[in-house]
Amino acid sequence: MTMCTCANRIDLGKDMVIRMGNAKQTIEQGNAILGIEFGSTRIKAVLVDEENMPIASGSYEWENQLVDHIWTYAEQEIWAGLAACYLDLTKDVQTRYNGTITNLKAIGFSGMMHGYMAFDSRDQLLVPFRTWRNTITGEASEQLTHLFNYHIPQRWSIAHLDQAILNGEEHVKDITYLTTLAGYIHWKLTGKKVIGIGEASGMFPIDIETKNFNQKMINQFNERIANKNFSWKLEDILPKVLVAGESAGCLTEEGARLLDPTGNLQAGVMLCPPEGDAGTGMAATNSVKVRTGNISAGTSVFAMVVLEKELKAVHEELDLVTTPSGDLVAMVHCNNCTSDLNAWVNLFEEFLIGMGVSSDKNKIYEMLYNKALEGDADCGGLLSYNYFSGEHITGFEEGRPLFVRKPDSKFNLANFMRVNLFTALGALKVGLDILLKEEGVKLETIYGHGGLFKTKGVGQKIVAASMDVPVSVMDTAGEGGAWGIALLASYMIDKQAKESLAEYLSNRVFGGKTGSVVKPDANDVKGFDAFIERYKEGLPIERAAVDHL
Repeated sequence: MTMCTCANRIDLGKDMVIRMGNAKQTIEQGNAILGIEFGSTRIKAVLVDEENMPIASGSYEWENQLVDHIWTYAEQEIWAGLAACYLDLTKDVQTRYNGTITNLKAIGFSGMMHGYMAFDSRDQLLVPFRTWRNTITGEASEQLTHLFNYHIPQRWSIAHLDQAILNGEEHVKDITYLTTLAGYIHWKLTGKKVIGIGEASGMFPIDIETKNFNQKMINQFNERIANKNFSWKLEDILPKVLVAGESAGCLTEEGARLLDPTGNLQAGVMLCPPEGDAGTGMAATNSVKVRTGNISAGTSVFAMVVLEKELKAVHEELDLVTTPSGDLVAMVHCNNCTSDLNAWVNLFEEFLIGMGVSSDKNKIYEMLYNKALEGDADCGGLLSYNYFSGEHITGFEEGRPLFVRKPDSKFNLANFMRVNLFTALGALKVGLDILLKEEGVKLETIYGHGGLFKTKGVGQKIVAASMDVPVSVMDTAGEGGAWGIALLASYMIDKQAKESLAEYLSNRVFGGKTGSVVKPDANDVKGFDAFIERYKEGLPIERAAVDHL
């Protein structure tokens, strides 16, 4: 595992000198707010000032491991990564402002949603962390969906728990606490077994009226496992649900040392409810109001649309989660997005190195992404599947990255890059068509964030083609979920104004800004529709690859 370099640092903009002076004072007075998010490939920290503007950042690269057919991160790597990320942040503060962080106004932690972290009475992790990426709970997912008449995706915590019960796993009887990655980190740093409602909605269904876990479904689950004679009931082992704006405890002495082993950071800092990457993405893109949505595109990809009303039917392709304030959201989540695309870019970089050509990785991405815009609208008949892992929306328990073409397909660099960008959104498109076309959900604009949008305009244009909706990217979108959880921490501090989260974000963070907007091009939309038909027709090819390779 390696530290990220200064290439990932934030840019303070043209008014840097003024901003740096104010930022230094903010840090020295302990008024800065810290957000840290554990992403799939990077842990990122963002420090913001009183105006919610980023003033420093830090990061740490890490990767999940496939151990005994389970995608996981080692427990020790979680804490090593947290400390390394925070250390990187402090180095940025030292470099920019010749300062040291000794106190903070508030902290927020976020992480990859879902997954399974089960602990015993000694607070020991019973089995290695099972991440969202695993597709090993199909039986439980199907049975719970039928029991609740509510779609329970494979990656949800309750599906992992139920599958462990179905498997007869010995550890289940010893569970005293079940949480997610964000909930775990928050617990260890504060001693509080709590969770934000958006993150909670990826563990177990939420009752929108009570802003808590659905009690009727909890009772149904308890009845389902009654014959097991466990010493616990489901409500006993789940965290307490909190909504945005509520206080979620304070940093303990032990927690301060986990975060900052140097001893500089003082205990006592307030923390907001821990949230998942979906909720922080909504905050970071100002998409918590109805008829708005956001798409987060990186290692995985998901799109979220805030609903005006309940859906007409239960769809296995659509998840129902909530905003950090507890409003209903339809979510399309796909396990695979840019991993295969990145692998191809790495191959091109290797070729350049072999030819003795030195080139910046960012420039390689920029050239290749922009080249895709020169391709045929439908990718010239090319077909690709980016399945590094299973993809539930299209029915795959495992994945095989795959590129296919006919002898007469238009095989050139532009079409090759275009098809790899299209397929990064292929499974997502299948789910979104159900939401937008079958269910008739209205969506006025969608906000993009994540690695797919780093090359200006390209990711937006591709997403606009796939959804036939204007796509906006904020200047701060590159800060992503770490900035989003910092905003939620800031909202907790400022909540005495009695604004809703939507009002707070619109009025006091974004100030009416819409970002850079790309509208859908009719020819691109038509081309993506043609590609997605080819994509669906070719799924048996992917199935053959999984079955025989």
